[in-house]
Amino acid sequence: MYKLSRLYHTVKHLKSEQVYGQIWNRLRGKFENTEHFCKQSVPECDGCRWPASIEILPPGMQDNKTEHLLNGKFSFVNCTHNIGWMPEWNCEYLPKLWQYNLHYFEWLWALEYEDAKAVVSDWIDSHKLARGQVGWEPYPVSLRLMNWCGVFFSKHRVDIESDGEFTERLWKSFFLQCQWLIKHLEVHLLGNHYFENAAALVFVGSCFEGQSAKKWLDCGLGILHEQIPEQILPDGMHFELSPMYHSRMVYLLAILAATKNRLITELVEEPLERMVDALKKICHPDGQIALLNDSALGIYNEPDQLIEYCGKLLDRDFSQEQCGNFELPNAGYYGWRDKDDNYVICDAGNIGPDYIPGHAHADIFNFELSLGGQRVIIDSGVYDYVESDERRYCRSTAAHNTVEINGLDQCECWGAFRVARRGYPRDIKFQADENGFVLSGNHSGYERVPGGPIHHRAVHWHESGRLKICDRITSKRPVHSISHMHLHSECEIVSFNDHEIIVSYPAGQFLINMSKQSVVSIVNSHYCPRFGIKLKSNVICMTSEGSDIRLAYSLMNMD
Repeated sequence: MYKLSRLYHTVKHLKSEQVYGQIWNRLRGKFENTEHFCKQSVPECDGCRWPASIEILPPGMQDNKTEHLLNGKFSFVNCTHNIGWMPEWNCEYLPKLWQYNLHYFEWLWALEYEDAKAVVSDWIDSHKLARGQVGWEPYPVSLRLMNWCGVFFSKHRVDIESDGEFTERLWKSFFLQCQWLIKHLEVHLLGNHYFENAAALVFVGSCFEGQSAKKWLDCGLGILHEQIPEQILPDGMHFELSPMYHSRMVYLLAILAATKNRLITELVEEPLERMVDALKKICHPDGQIALLNDSALGIYNEPDQLIEYCGKLLDRDFSQEQCGNFELPNAGYYGWRDKDDNYVICDAGNIGPDYIPGHAHADIFNFELSLGGQRVIIDSGVYDYVESDERRYCRSTAAHNTVEINGLDQCECWGAFRVARRGYPRDIKFQADENGFVLSGNHSGYERVPGGPIHHRAVHWHESGRLKICDRITSKRPVHSISHMHLHSECEIVSFNDHEIIVSYPAGQFLINMSKQSVVSIVNSHYCPRFGIKLKSNVICMTSEGSDIRLAYSLMNMD
């Protein structure tokens, strides 16, 4: 009965097109004839329509070096495997996310023309369309199309224009992949996957002349006209509320704007400008994104690189530092940044869109803090994307700087990407002045627990570097609560006595004072700032019981 209830509370939020898409996605594989699909007639290639001066920014962190690739060593999500050169395209023994990255072809940007041509030709010959082929799933198809286009018609434009034989071969593969993608749009998922599908069709459609390319362009633009207002919030954040995926969406709009196609630029330039402004707000003084929801470092382009690229495209100076209070009210992100490199960001928003919470964590009222340019209070990050103990922990309330009640999560995260019952923030107020801010509110995440406990929180920040958290849990029955505060792995506890803790970090020390209504303990844990990486860390736990619990702690920079 519990599993049925969990499934009901998961499925009830889906859009009708998702439900239809899920059913159709499961059924069509039983009668889809891939051999027949591959035999369709391919029209002549009418040439590239991009201007010769087009500059496409390579995607991601570009961690794979040319010499490593040519020796068969491929590194994705902090894991290196030797799969040979030419690569072994079917690596079922490796994690799905690693296989996906192989077929994205982001690493193609590291190769010179002849090597890029050879490895793409090998993929075309060796990884034929068939059921169960990872590289033919719509998401890797989308990313691969954009990378092949960018590499051959931007980076290697001169070479490809003098190689008619390979251009024709490449066109035939583009045609087959785009035709496949247009029939397998990820409507069953929507969100960032659907956005990637549309961006790929627009990008490739803008690259080529001819009726086929126009069909792809029109299809992709139709989706983006619908999805940009849906997915890009008025405050500029991507609606899945992950700084990592927000960075990816900035990249997509940026390379679409780089095509200089009027139909595209009229659609993407204004939301891109809003997204860049939001990106600046969700980055710590170290220049990297906050790790809210499913976010990890080292996956997508560096924020500074994206901001500089977008500034050139939009002819706008985004370099000016934004100090003082900031708010992204549609996302529910609020915080502060100053010239001393102190930074705090608080999450008082929904976990994400109800119909696609796959990248959400049970983290209402979570926050992250940097002092003197150093991260000190952190989100636990993301370790992997498979159903595992690590995945369960990283999405749990206990992995965040907020209050856990009766050992349960605010939201019922399950599987690798599902959420059943979920909490919602309420009565959120952000009161700001030149000296700091007060953020307050409550949420409904624990109302399903006997007694219907409600967690109220007020966050006080002062420009002097003082953070104060005031929590209240009200319930009709006594409950057990734990307020967690996760220290960065480079933080060391210097002293701990009677509700006072001194912590050292690379830029100095800070003092934590905790109310005596709680029992304070320090627990060993881990921090996952990058996929596949676990760093030892400490968590300060403040435990209380009762039906009207009041907790408070403050953190003060001692330098």
